Amino acid sequence: MPNAPSDADARRAVKPVICYPTETLPAPDLPMLTAARVRLTKIGEVTVPPREARCFEAPAGHFFRITSVEAPQVGDLNLHNATDPTERFYSGKARALHGTHLTTGGRMWSSFPHLRPMATITHDTLGWYGIDGFGGSVHDVIGTRCDPYTHALLSGGGQYHHCCHSNLTRSLADHLGIPLTEAEPLVHDVLNVFMCTGFTRDTGQYFMKASPVRPGDYLEFFAEIDLIGNLSACPGGDCGSEHSSDAARCAPLLVEVFAPAEGSLEGWVSPLSNAYDRSHGR
Repeated sequence: MPNAPSDADARRAVKPVICYPTETLPAPDLPMLTAARVRLTKIGEVTVPPREARCFEAPAGHFFRITSVEAPQVGDLNLHNATDPTERFYSGKARALHGTHLTTGGRMWSSFPHLRPMATITHDTLGWYGIDGFGGSVHDVIGTRCDPYTHALLSGGGQYHHCCHSNLTRSLADHLGIPLTEAEPLVHDVLNVFMCTGFTRDTGQYFMKASPVRPGDYLEFFAEIDLIGNLSACPGGDCGSEHSSDAARCAPLLVEVFAPAEGSLEGWVSPLSNAYDRSHGR
């Protein structure tokens, strides 16, 4: 460890500056969405088996809900534009705009060059959790998804095929009717639904702890554009001990899609792609 300079304390004491002030960020009309979600009609549901993934579709202007059933369970969520799957959730930009964890009012933004809201969180039964004494919170956009490549790296070459990355790859390939080799590049960093995570204060390492989710808890979204959702029931179960494991207790997750009552979204329009002209200075 190099010797600290004489002004080390002064350098550490420099006040932080928020990178992206959000005062001008387009905000969802939460009062309208809250009113609309009072009268919903279920139009479909998908059960995601333990250690597997399943796709679902949510049309623009509809709501979808991910619910814990049977036992505490974490889910890894990908979102794609239903008409162009290359437009997908951009977790890094969601993190930069909203913070490390999302809750009611937070939005899932899409990848460049579109950068528009794909979905808005409208209800979170774990919104009470906040930030705990370890610095942990729920629904993170800091973890990438458990994957077989990191597993092989850390285990000396072990092969494990029920990591969330592989689950999502198989599920998307089946849904789109394309080979695994075409589906895999479309799989992306996730919203870790129900997962409780943070960074250790001494080493800055990403940590997980047992999720506070219980059967009946749910996270609900409003689809801002036509969506394909892809959800993996993580092989870590509640992620209280390990992931990428056949030992952890795992449970299914329920996805339900709802249509709002006619006229309840009057004035709402699906967001257009980003206004930047893509000239890049030329």
